[in-house]
Amino acid sequence: MKLFKYCITAFLVIIIVGLFFIFSQKFIFKLGSLIPNDNLIEEEFSSSSSEIATDTDEAQNQLPYQQEIIKAVYLTSWSASKDSHIDYIIDIAKTTEINAVVIDIKDFSGYVAYDTAVPEVEKYDAKQIRISDIDFLLQKFHKEGIYVIARITVFQDPLLARARPDLAIHSKSKLSFLPSSVLSFSSLWLDNMELAWIDPAARESWDYNIAIAKDAVEHGFDEINFDYVRFPSDGNLQDMSFPLWDEKVSKRLVIKEFFKHLRQELPTTKISIDLFGLSTISSNDLGIGQIIEDAFKYFDYVCPMVYPSHYADGFIGYQNPAEYPYEVVKYSMEGALEKLMSYKQSQKTNVQLRPWLQDFNLGAIYSAEMVSSEIRAVRDALGDNFKGYMLWNSWNIYTKEAL
Repeated sequence: MKLFKYCITAFLVIIIVGLFFIFSQKFIFKLGSLIPNDNLIEEEFSSSSSEIATDTDEAQNQLPYQQEIIKAVYLTSWSASKDSHIDYIIDIAKTTEINAVVIDIKDFSGYVAYDTAVPEVEKYDAKQIRISDIDFLLQKFHKEGIYVIARITVFQDPLLARARPDLAIHSKSKLSFLPSSVLSFSSLWLDNMELAWIDPAARESWDYNIAIAKDAVEHGFDEINFDYVRFPSDGNLQDMSFPLWDEKVSKRLVIKEFFKHLRQELPTTKISIDLFGLSTISSNDLGIGQIIEDAFKYFDYVCPMVYPSHYADGFIGYQNPAEYPYEVVKYSMEGALEKLMSYKQSQKTNVQLRPWLQDFNLGAIYSAEMVSSEIRAVRDALGDNFKGYMLWNSWNIYTKEAL
C-alpha cells in the first residue's frame, strides 16, 4: 500500500514538473521572440535563421522611413558608450534641425567598438567593446527618429597592420636593416601621428572592412560611411614600401577599384565616402588616389571634408581661409556640383553631395555665426540639390545656436 502511494506521488510530481517545463518554455519563447538576437532563440534555431535571413529582415532593424535630407553630428564610440552623451545628442535632435548621427564603429585605432560577429575581428584581436549593447543604442536613436550612420576608418589601421604585416605599408629604411625578407611589424611605415597603414591594394583588407560593414547593417545601421579610403598624405612618403601595389597601376585606379568592390559587395546598402575637400575643385588625385568623379558611380553620398581650416593659406585669395567659412565652403561645393552636373551629362547616377563641415576651433574661433554660415553656404551652392551636411567636432560638443 505504501509502495502504491509512493508511486502515485512520484507520478504526480513528474506530471507537475513536466507541465511547468512546457509552459516555462512557451513563456521563454514568447519573451525571446520580442528580443532581437536572444541567445535562447539563436541556439534553438541557429541552423535555420541564417538561411532565411533576407534584406527585408535586416531592414526591419533600420529606421522605417528614409530621411530625405540628412543633417548629422559626429559621435565617437567612446561618447556613444555614455548615456549622458547619447541623451545630449537626442536633445540636439529634438531642439534643432539635426536628424542623424555618425558613430565610429572602427576608428583610427583599428578596433571595432562593439561585440561584432566577424570572425577576422576575433582572429586579429581587433575588438574593444566600448558600446556594450549596439542593438539597444540603435533602437534608442531610431525611436527618436534619428538616422544612424556607421563610420569605418579603412586603410589607416595600425591594429590590422600589426596583425597582418604582409598587408601593410613598410618603411624602406627599416627594411634595409632587417636580415630577413619576411615582413614584420618592426618595419611598419608610420605617418606623422605614428599610425600604421594598410596597402590600399591589399584586397584581403577590402573584404575585412566589408565584412565589418555587413555586420553593422545586420545590426540596423541605416548607412555605412567609409573614411581614409586613400593613400597616405603625410609622413615620409618617399620611405613607403608597398607589398602589393606594384606602383605601375595608378593610385587613382587602385582606389576606384575599391569603390567598385564596395558597391558590388553592398548592392542594396546606403554607403557614403569621405573625400579631401580639395577633391571638389582639383583635376588630379592629390597624390592620394582620390578623384571625386570616380566616386559618383558607386556611392549614395559623396562627402567632401570642406573644413575651411584645412585649406592652405592663400586659398582663393584668403590669407587665412578658416576666417572665411562661407566663402570657402560655397566655392568648394559649387565646384563639386559643377563636377557632378558634368558627370551626369554622360553617366547615370543618383549620388548626392553631403559635405562634412567644421564645428571646431582651428585656424579661428568658430562662433555660431561661422558654423551657420557654412550651412548657409552649402544651401546656396547646391540649391535644389541640397541634401544635408555632417558636422565634425572631435569632442562631440556642438554649437546648438547655429542649428
